[in-house]
Amino acid sequence: MSNTQENKENQKSKKEHSNVKWFIEVFIITFILSMIFSYISANGVSHLNLISAIIILILVITVGIFFDIIGVAVTVANEDEFHAKATKKVKGSKDSIKLIRNAPKVANICADVIGDICGVLSGAISALISMKMTEQFGLHIDLQFLLSALVAALTVGGKAVGKGIANNKSTEIVHAVGIVLNKFTKK
Repeated sequence: MSNTQENKENQKSKKEHSNVKWFIEVFIITFILSMIFSYISANGVSHLNLISAIIILILVITVGIFFDIIGVAVTVANEDEFHAKATKKVKGSKDSIKLIRNAPKVANICADVIGDICGVLSGAISALISMKMTEQFGLHIDLQFLLSALVAALTVGGKAVGKGIANNKSTEIVHAVGIVLNKFTKK
């Protein structure tokens, strides 16, 4: 076997190992976060009044949309724009470059992990709100279908609008995230 063939096989093996490692990391992170947030939302929201529960639901939907916007912005942003900013020592530029270079993982965490967790949470919270409304107002209809449809429409519609924003303002969005990350990175 030639050296080039051996190198290609080694690179393929490393990539497969990296993909398996990433799958395991994302699986564990998602599992733990889902358990924590589901527990908090189920127990926390069930003890809140109706208005507070609706506010929490809107907040969860908004967080899902917000992180989806970040995920899309990172995948479409142009790294070259941040190199110029980095040479001028603009805060957050280097962190923005790291985000773009890791776009698949960042998009996976933002859009899939956080976005899907928010989707599951919003479904659970809407079920709790439906039960609260039925009990509080003495209704004899199942509101869950209507509330689930409303939550889905808000989420999908919000993400559709968000994707347009992310495509048009990707540099600004990634830079804003880079600035936030810069405050937490070690110097």
